[in-house]
Amino acid sequence: MASRENKNPPSPAPIWLARCCNPHQIKNMKRWAILTTVLYALALTLLAAPAVLAAFGGWAKNSTTLTESLKIYLSWGYWLWLAVLVAGQFLLLLLPISLAERRQPARRPVKTPILVSAFFLSNLALAGIVSILCAVFKEGGLAVFGYLIPLTSNPDNPDGWQSIVSVIVTVFAFWLVWAIIFRSATKSDTPDALLQRSTRWLLRGSILELLVAIPSHIVVRRREDCCAPIGTFWGIVTGVSVMLLCFGPGVFFLFVERCRRLQPKEKTDEGPANP
Repeated sequence: MASRENKNPPSPAPIWLARCCNPHQIKNMKRWAILTTVLYALALTLLAAPAVLAAFGGWAKNSTTLTESLKIYLSWGYWLWLAVLVAGQFLLLLLPISLAERRQPARRPVKTPILVSAFFLSNLALAGIVSILCAVFKEGGLAVFGYLIPLTSNPDNPDGWQSIVSVIVTVFAFWLVWAIIFRSATKSDTPDALLQRSTRWLLRGSILELLVAIPSHIVVRRREDCCAPIGTFWGIVTGVSVMLLCFGPGVFFLFVERCRRLQPKEKTDEGPANP
């Protein structure tokens, strides 16, 4: 009896890797991935203080100054968020490098962009919801997350650690939902199509989230709320950060395409194939 053919053969390597798989090119790909990640981290670092100044500047009451804006670099939360974004950027660039080294997709690298994309999509969803809550319920918008923790003594004014745990629980819940949705949508995608779909979803999600966060921030700032602008500002920062993250794979693919064009064409002595 003839052996059964494999119904799900491994997908071939992407077309853009066909002429970019020699060791020298792979080494250059790794260097460019690191450079792209460093440039992304540098951009977020340089934009941090101007973003604070633009969001809390003199166009509304209770404005901040440039000196006060620079204090964001002293916050551990800022450096933690920067580390998470930089790690996400680097993980998105690991898939094409792994494909170039192995010449066929592996299960682990393919799952990485799914998890990374789902994580940032969950943060975009949470940031958008927070912005809407702050615009509608004023200061009470941030207190909604206090109800996510059982047995909280005062949900309307949770302690600091309770608020952090509430946000973490919400992010993980959204992460799980988005991971299931994104996995189902990309089940039949090739690895290169998966990465392109990831960046496309993240770019569209960040634009949609900014369309919610920016008007909400203007509303709460004009209303002279105390804590609500923090929630809407977080929404703006999340949207801009994820939007910039999407350009990393695009720049990386431009480099790979340039390597492919600069590589000399292989000469073949074979005649035309028989019909």
